[in-house]
Amino acid sequence: MTRTVFPGRYTAAPERETITVFLIGMRANRWWRLPRVQRVAKQMPRMLRHLATHPESGMLGFESWVGRTTILLSYWESPEHLQRFAADREAPHLEPWREFMRTALGTGHVGVWHETYEVPVADAEAVYADMPAFGLAKATAHVPVGPGQNTARQRLGRAGHRAA
Repeated sequence: MTRTVFPGRYTAAPERETITVFLIGMRANRWWRLPRVQRVAKQMPRMLRHLATHPESGMLGFESWVGRTTILLSYWESPEHLQRFAADREAPHLEPWREFMRTALGTGHVGVWHETYEVPVADAEAVYADMPAFGLAKATAHVPVGPGQNTARQRLGRAGHRAA
């Protein structure tokens, strides 16, 4: 899928006080156990389809990379939205997680991991040069870099602060 490239420099402009950044992934520790790895891997597309059709879940957008270690970077309205989705018996997360815990945990065949960050938007900065809408800008608002936004320091709103 080719996405439109926006020539020039762009930044993200979230209209909120905080953004929740969630990184999740899996690692094929024993690639020769492909069926086990695939059983875990096939769960994520179903979850993403569910989240795309349920905007009230609070996921704002995502990017993903596939390899031996697969990474999904997602942006959420709040940690509470993320936690509600993870615990929702009607959503396609809880049962696959329980299945993983019953059948794969401790075997060493496939690893899973996640990290969650709640970030004040005032402490976040982004720039995209000659890129399609991507990451935080795709999940929130993709805007041209304007006056007073040329440097990372300016985009962070700290133009008057000295670097430590």
